[in-house]
Amino acid sequence: MTLNFRYANVDVSETLNAFTEEKLAKLFNRYEFLIGATIRFKQDENNHTKGKICDIELSLPGPRIFATSDEAQYEVAVRETIKDLERQLKKRKEVFKTH
Repeated sequence: MTLNFRYANVDVSETLNAFTEEKLAKLFNRYEFLIGATIRFKQDENNHTKGKICDIELSLPGPRIFATSDEAQYEVAVRETIKDLERQLKKRKEVFKTH
């Protein structure tokens, strides 16, 4: 499991890294064909109600899977992004089962 964290206009947070790594570990354990992930945290200065953006791109055989979420807190954004990724991975796993 290779994780690459990137921060844009946000201070690096070890707790956020650990939280994200813990959540992604569940995905990597469930879907053994995953290779790695690139996680980006951004701050949208123009959005005052939300503005905490989490982008996650998963590397796996075939096309990469990408999801993003914009929430009021980074932890919530991570959870929502991972939910979206899990939905996509379920569809991808069905494709692998047929071959």
